[in-house]
Amino acid sequence: MYNNNGRYALMAVFLLAGLVCVFYHQYQLAALSALLLAFVIWSHFKHSSVLMASKHFKNNEFGKTKVLLAEVTKPERLAKSRRGYYEFMQGNMALKEQDWDKAEYHFQLASRFPIGGKNEKAYVLIHLANLALRKKDRERAEAYTKLAKELAETQRSKDIIVKIEKEISKI
Repeated sequence: MYNNNGRYALMAVFLLAGLVCVFYHQYQLAALSALLLAFVIWSHFKHSSVLMASKHFKNNEFGKTKVLLAEVTKPERLAKSRRGYYEFMQGNMALKEQDWDKAEYHFQLASRFPIGGKNEKAYVLIHLANLALRKKDRERAEAYTKLAKELAETQRSKDIIVKIEKEISKI
């Protein structure tokens, strides 16, 4: 759970430790250092700073979240388990900035990846239904609401779906 700079520093430490071990003919320790270096590099591409960003996102520290999400240069490289959270947080950040098209794009992507449980997926669909309502697209809003209704587990999400259905009937 490091940001990019922390991972780069950790890579440098493992590389330096490996070189020192080779210099002193400690090849097993050098191999261990190489293995740890490879793990950090793999983690850099597959997990990036998404976990740290989600921690800040849950604490409503959106500035820090945005900075950490910006460190992900190629989100398509992320592991599927991280990509859903990445897209969900990007969608929420776009909502905060009132960039509706960008938010819809990220929520569409988030709906295709695992996010957590059924209820988290229901919230993604609720966001998509709200965005469709904003565009007065009744068909899409109804489709998203129907899917969200199947996945909703908490009373709060069910109440939101009922409110959305009332708004859909007004269109």
